[in-house]
Amino acid sequence: MVLDWVVENVTCEVAMSGNNYACKSNSDCINSGNGYRCNCKTGYEGNPYLPAGCQDIDECQKSTHNCASEHNCRNINGSFECYCKKGYTGKGTREAGCQPGNRLTKIVIIAGAGFIVLLVGMSLLYLVYQKRKLIKLKEKFFRQNGGFILQKQLSKREHSSQSTTQIFTAEELKKATKNYDESLIIGKGGYGTVFKGFLTDNKIVAVKKSKLVDQSQIEQFINEVVVLSQINHRNVVKLLGCCLETEVPLLVYEFINNGTLFDYTHYESKINNVPWKTRLRIAADALSYLHSAASVPIIHRDVKTANILLDETYTAKVSDFGASRLVPIDHAEIATMVQGTIGYLDPEYMQTSQLTEKSDVYSFGVVLVELLTGEKALSFDRPEEKRSLSMHFLSSFKEDCLFQVLENGLVNEENKEEVKEVALLAARCLRLKGEERPSMKEVAMELEGIRRMHEHPWGSSNIELNLEETEHLVHEKSRIYEHGDSSSHQNTGYDSIRDHVLIAMDDGR
Repeated sequence: MVLDWVVENVTCEVAMSGNNYACKSNSDCINSGNGYRCNCKTGYEGNPYLPAGCQDIDECQKSTHNCASEHNCRNINGSFECYCKKGYTGKGTREAGCQPGNRLTKIVIIAGAGFIVLLVGMSLLYLVYQKRKLIKLKEKFFRQNGGFILQKQLSKREHSSQSTTQIFTAEELKKATKNYDESLIIGKGGYGTVFKGFLTDNKIVAVKKSKLVDQSQIEQFINEVVVLSQINHRNVVKLLGCCLETEVPLLVYEFINNGTLFDYTHYESKINNVPWKTRLRIAADALSYLHSAASVPIIHRDVKTANILLDETYTAKVSDFGASRLVPIDHAEIATMVQGTIGYLDPEYMQTSQLTEKSDVYSFGVVLVELLTGEKALSFDRPEEKRSLSMHFLSSFKEDCLFQVLENGLVNEENKEEVKEVALLAARCLRLKGEERPSMKEVAMELEGIRRMHEHPWGSSNIELNLEETEHLVHEKSRIYEHGDSSSHQNTGYDSIRDHVLIAMDDGR
């Protein structure tokens, strides 16, 4: 006889949701016929209907395991696991057993871990060493570039109302220029590269990274930085500060957003035909401030259209004082090595190496001629007799062919006399002897007078060109080039970007 019974005539699912579910802990519910019964789970034994439920079976003690021995068996709830003792490897079962461990492997693992720890430690020590070395190098450059002298100068002006320069850290400028990203380059020249930078306060600046430095001129450089930082003039690009933690000092200027007079004259004028009135206003913004109104007169030494920036109102702002020199009191001239841009260089300065304020006047005369003609100061694309713009201009002036060299569309009946006067002024600036040239202050006054005549035609008067004087100028200038052609100088290099030649024989920043 077979007795088949169930706890209750309901399924397991229904019973589990009720209050009279009979299966206790460690048991499974099994559907049987019209009801359900309870069984202990695998690895457990006992009565599944009693309150204590089913109990765990210790397979290791009852030898119901497949481990190599009782010592290789570990009981766990509902089952067991085999293992090998320390110093042995394997699964610990009767089939696989345990084998003595490989000491060489352990030694290699321990040695590898030790090497990694040593390597990490040495790397950290190297980084600390490099950081200290960098700090010492920055301190060396700061001291070498006159940082303590500059700090002393600034401390004197700490409580004054005068604006002073700011000393930036190398990290600040590196971050501002995105590590001197080439996409932020806004200008290149004989003395360095200029980057557009964004300070932490979102102020846009121009960061000049110079190429050369002369340690013998550091004190003069610091004085120059201090002087330029005091200048707050509408026709001078404002120097905001510098960084002395690099081998060559970095200079930080205000950012001028409308390009250079070079681009405006030689590119925009070809497209938009820049009117005479605008050219005259730009020309009137001369260098008289640096030469006469500044506390210490400054000779720029590299006046050219590429170093004159234009802001949004087309106001001229002189920039790039990398080659400039302060003029000591009671000194009319300074002996220096010749430095500047061929096409703008004063012939007298080239011969004597004596730098004077009139050297800037000559260069400014070339700028005036560029504004009149729309041509570059020096171009090897022109015939040989026309390569030097100043020579070609004076020759045309002598032969009474002035209007043939002026830019097309520049002259009309209303401005004809004014153009003549500016042309005559340019010729006077281009005189061979510096003492015969006007001062920059006189040039500025004359240009301002011509502007006023432009606004009030009733005050103008016809001024005849002095051809005899011009012929004398051309004769002397020709003689200078016969005795020493500047284009054949051994230290010159041709710059195809700007179409001019640079002489770089002196220190520059």
